Amino acid sequence: MILAAPAFIAYLAAAVLFILGIRRLRSPETARSGNSISAFGMLIALGTTFFINGVLSLPEILAGIIIGGSIGAVSAQKVKMTAMPQMVAAFNGVGGGAAALVALSEFYRTDALGSGNEGLVAAITSVLSILIGSVSFAGSVIAFSKLQELFFTGSVSFPLQKALNAALAVVVIIVGANAISNGAFLPFLSPVASIVIVLFVSLALGVLLVVPIGGADMPIVISLLNAFTGMAAAMSGFVLANNVLIISGTLVGASGTILTRLMSSSLGRPLGKILFASVSGAPKKKEDEEEKPVNSVGPDDVAALLNYEADKVIMVPGYGLAVAQAQGAMAELMNVLESKGKEVKFAIHPVAGRMPGHMNVLLAEADVPYDKLYDMEDINDEFAETDVVIVVGANDVVNPAANDPEQDSPISGMPVLNVDQAQHVVFIKRSLSPGFAGVDNPLFYDQEKTMMLFSDAKQGLQDVISAVKSG
Repeated sequence: MILAAPAFIAYLAAAVLFILGIRRLRSPETARSGNSISAFGMLIALGTTFFINGVLSLPEILAGIIIGGSIGAVSAQKVKMTAMPQMVAAFNGVGGGAAALVALSEFYRTDALGSGNEGLVAAITSVLSILIGSVSFAGSVIAFSKLQELFFTGSVSFPLQKALNAALAVVVIIVGANAISNGAFLPFLSPVASIVIVLFVSLALGVLLVVPIGGADMPIVISLLNAFTGMAAAMSGFVLANNVLIISGTLVGASGTILTRLMSSSLGRPLGKILFASVSGAPKKKEDEEEKPVNSVGPDDVAALLNYEADKVIMVPGYGLAVAQAQGAMAELMNVLESKGKEVKFAIHPVAGRMPGHMNVLLAEADVPYDKLYDMEDINDEFAETDVVIVVGANDVVNPAANDPEQDSPISGMPVLNVDQAQHVVFIKRSLSPGFAGVDNPLFYDQEKTMMLFSDAKQGLQDVISAVKSG
């Protein structure tokens, strides 16, 4: 058993490592070391916790480490970068569910078995941990299914949905208060039965909160659920009287909340509107609707534009580039253009890859220098002075329809990259299909400004590279 003073020092060291690790996650250049530092802090925290009170026997601990570590290692190796948002949602859910189950077991041990941490604080935090953790778990399951396109895709709503959510919230408050007060509010319902009801009603509430949210807002929802998981873990820390769990949970909750607010602000989507005023996707085109003409071109046409009319080029990567694993081809095109004396920059929208930083990591893997990657707010004013913008596998993040006050769609009010202000725009994408939000892009049909190269992102870029070299 570790003495109190050494345990406190170990927990303090782990907390410091958590803070340093999170700070280094702010930049792609330091993110890898930040992740390693935080992981080392977690190793210290786990090792200390295991031996403070002899929580489990050594075989049980080793079995848990082997099973959990194997799942994590396989997931890290097998999951593609394009599926990283789904993986984040899944891990959020697992964390929230674990926090809820820990709080439930501790409440049962205290109330039914007469052991554990008794007191008002432990009772309140147990209810909060179960509530927040269950909402995070159920909401993350729905978010995963939407991103993976398994079920509940798009915005799913039904009459009186908000009224039902409000009713469930009232039930949680009343039954939770009954559990905290040891059955004072509802004498016919035991505290343990009350806490179980809180668990299941909170699961239903998590499903109903996320089901109506469309794909365009899903990155914000994932960040919010991440904050919920952190808060649930912090509440479980109070239940277990474990300082490092309180600290780590609070850090995750705070960072997730800050990220949620930043994303909500950068996308022009108030959090209240996302959660309580869902916007459905744009209606699909009817089969008999007349197709608008576009300026469809080949790789040689794009190469001629780049060779003879472009001095400044901005590349805009999108989710289609990530799916096609075309970041290497985009980096090669950058090198070819720069060898011809062209200035090349990259414009990165906050959710270009469905998650903040997703596209930065992809391009960094292809050895694109960090100083060529510009955030939306830093490069938007440069599009008006740009000769050619090459958009690869993107739609929503460059869709000027977001600025149309007469439209009410999932991207209405969302800040977008001002590619429509450039002299020429080249889209490399498979078809005219709208983006994840289902909103058509009017820029596709501007035949004087826009060239459409219909191709797989990787193949299209490789064809353009060959044509530029030969030209």
